[in-house]
Amino acid sequence: MRFDCLTLFPDMFPGYLGQSLLKKALDRGLVEVHLHDIRQWAKGRHLQVDDRPFGGGPGMVLKVEPVVECVEAVQRQGPAPGRVILLTPQGRRLTQPIVEELSAERRLVLLCGRYEGFDQRVIDILRPDEISIGDYVLNGGEVAAMVLIDAVIRLVPDVLGDRSSSQEDSFSTGNRWLEFAQYTRPREYRGLCVPEVLLSGDHEAILRWRREQSYSKTRQRRADLFESPAAGRERQSDQPSEGSNR
Repeated sequence: MRFDCLTLFPDMFPGYLGQSLLKKALDRGLVEVHLHDIRQWAKGRHLQVDDRPFGGGPGMVLKVEPVVECVEAVQRQGPAPGRVILLTPQGRRLTQPIVEELSAERRLVLLCGRYEGFDQRVIDILRPDEISIGDYVLNGGEVAAMVLIDAVIRLVPDVLGDRSSSQEDSFSTGNRWLEFAQYTRPREYRGLCVPEVLLSGDHEAILRWRREQSYSKTRQRRADLFESPAAGRERQSDQPSEGSNR
């Protein structure tokens, strides 16, 4: 899978790209990430990429020409133009189903904004998929692009050693509950012990315990996840019985 990140600050990315699962995926050729400096498509002596907004107001607005021409040039670099994603707090909120949708693409072109945002004609011409990672404002779209990449690569085949890892994640399709509590060695630390059921070797009992943990945690912390019709059906079919192992 290929990601193209279009940004005014490409130097923000190398540290992120050089660590953990993403680095391994890059080294194995499972994922490609290409960085493009929007300023290279700016014109004039000073390579200006922003200007004051018409009508007045604070801040600066990213100019339409360098952004559109950068995107179009980058799209020509691959066999397919790819899906253009604009990271913006005005976009649809990124959720796991959207991550799954994006993971089916072979190429994503990620457009990272700055300052007061883009000239509206960028959106009118490119018709990007506008996506937000949450209801708050960042200094720019670079961190949001990293979040999106991090979520999507988990679903790229062979990036994770165990395919079931992504299938069991919270919010993944078929799993609308939060993940159950996890434990590893030591068995006891500062008086806190691993639940005996996890040491029992009884796989059915462990499964029941984990299901109950997920249900209880979701009910306590994210009751809104039970509000959709699909979640209601899951709750009726999978809700732990009163006699389940605690």
